Amino acid sequence: MTARDLRTVTISLTPSQAERMRHAVENGEYASDSDIVHDALDLWQQRKDFRALELERLKQAYAEGKASGDGETVDPAAFLASLKAERSAGG
Repeated sequence: MTARDLRTVTISLTPSQAERMRHAVENGEYASDSDIVHDALDLWQQRKDFRALELERLKQAYAEGKASGDGETVDPAAFLASLKAERSAGG
């Protein structure tokens, strides 16, 4: 990426955020404030992508559940007891 590819933006930070950025650059964790913002944006995009993937998985699981047929009524106390018994048995 060249300087020509970059865009300058103005952001507002709390004093605490600005101090953390300054500290990270001074300690050598990042070369510049811009590197911190680039990293933060990359992480933000990864989190968005992960959420979209998880939402797609939930939609797929829901569709599979709906397609599997009618549900059945379950007694919550009996269900929990069976899970506990299964866990105790090592299953």
